Amino acid sequence: MPESWISTTRARRVSRPLAALLALPLTATGLLTLAAPAHAATGPTASVTLGDSYISGEAGRWQGNSDDTSDSRDGTDRAWNGSGYDPSTVYGSTYASGCDRSDVAEVNSATQIAQTSINLACSGATTANVFRAADGGQSLKGEAPQADQLAIVAAQNDVKLITLSIGGNDLGFSDVITACAKDYVLWGSTCNADEQSAIEAEMPAAMAGVGKAIDEIRAVMTDDGYAADSYRIVLQSYPSPIPRSSENRYSESGWDRVSTGGCPFWNADSDWARDTMVPEVSDQLAAVAAAKGVQFLDLRDLLQGREVCSTATQLATPDSPPSATTSEWARFVDSGALSATQGTTQESMHPNYYAQLALGRCLSLLWAQPTGNAACRNTPGQDASGMYLASS
Repeated sequence: MPESWISTTRARRVSRPLAALLALPLTATGLLTLAAPAHAATGPTASVTLGDSYISGEAGRWQGNSDDTSDSRDGTDRAWNGSGYDPSTVYGSTYASGCDRSDVAEVNSATQIAQTSINLACSGATTANVFRAADGGQSLKGEAPQADQLAIVAAQNDVKLITLSIGGNDLGFSDVITACAKDYVLWGSTCNADEQSAIEAEMPAAMAGVGKAIDEIRAVMTDDGYAADSYRIVLQSYPSPIPRSSENRYSESGWDRVSTGGCPFWNADSDWARDTMVPEVSDQLAAVAAAKGVQFLDLRDLLQGREVCSTATQLATPDSPPSATTSEWARFVDSGALSATQGTTQESMHPNYYAQLALGRCLSLLWAQPTGNAACRNTPGQDASGMYLASS
């Protein structure tokens, strides 16, 4: 998802500007026919994720949000080691590349699915980064297209589940968020009319790309000898990190949404994002899943009541440490041209540590449901153990 954000700065508790081979057996007539060999399940069972930042684990560094820019940031910064910050403790070697695969990413947090979990997703990925190179796929951040990586994984493991989150970057989500935040801080105008038009213009190509990504995944698995019924594919949608205006604890007037909450959006734009854009994208992805015959995991309401600036949540403070039951489950907009930046800008507006644990629980629940689609929702006042599936 978003790779860059508008400049803001977050001062210590003060306001700041928004700164792989085919068998060739002889037939009875002596002619050669092509047939894919049956996959030899000699490796461990595996659950694999492909796609973008919403499944790679972007923002897994953060458990809640705080306006304190020093030390552990009131316990919210998991990269704090007592004397400095080491994001690689959360993202491993992928922090250097920016793929940002976290230790608590959905595939890692899910349980009782497979013997091993493999995260091939990368922050900033578009559908073209999933396609095989031989079919137009593109590398990203020094890595081969994800379907080509999957081919290696599928040959070495017995893949049982492939979960895909993709399409948001094709739609230009980061551009939408940037435009809406700028309109709030700089121009005093709303963004939703222009951004709705932009999303609608990109939607056909984006959804075609998602469909092709699923086709590419199936082609890889078939080429490696997997029977169609030997593994499952799940396509998931996106949650909204922004609450409805009526559920925002800060007034749209003044600077609290900028200086304190990290949710710099007008009421009308917040309502549009939460109740129009996110549902529309979810519905379009559900249609692709249905057309391609894969399961769909609807995440539009995953963060309900846990969004940035939600009235049901609070910022962490020295007297109120981060908690899965009271803290926000998404990373606030926090970037800066000055010195008070926490983490990296691309983490903004992504499911954080708590939400990634919740996403893992959702995937585990769906795995226990062999067929059919589902929506995953949280239970107010509970942690990830309170996640449940509803009809979608």
